[in-house]
Amino acid sequence: MSQYRWLLQYQEIENEIRLLEGELARYKRELRRWTIGDLYNVKLTSESKASKLEEIIQEVEQDLAHKMNDLYEAEKTVNLLSGLNHRILYLKHVKGKTLIEIADELGKSPNYIYGKHAEIMRMLRFKYET
Repeated sequence: MSQYRWLLQYQEIENEIRLLEGELARYKRELRRWTIGDLYNVKLTSESKASKLEEIIQEVEQDLAHKMNDLYEAEKTVNLLSGLNHRILYLKHVKGKTLIEIADELGKSPNYIYGKHAEIMRMLRFKYET
């Protein structure tokens, strides 16, 4: 089942990207408060976190760029995998397609794809949750 480790790694990178995007948005909102918002007239000390917000934002943006590159490379690698199981997982969990769209694209019945996807997910849960 280690052949599906890519799915977990891909989803982990996606989650890390979501977290970084949320963090970045929070820092940018905070910076706006200090530059044009309600904290505009408050004096900062050089030791305060707020005085370093621009540097922090730059670091988070760099981390985000690296994660996006990791995701792109992971997707390229995953797309090279063969076999129906890999194709179903790739289309569903990387490309975000519905199982009906996948069935249509692969020329299979929706019931077959639903069953196959459920079987794959059961195997993955058993492997990685035990």
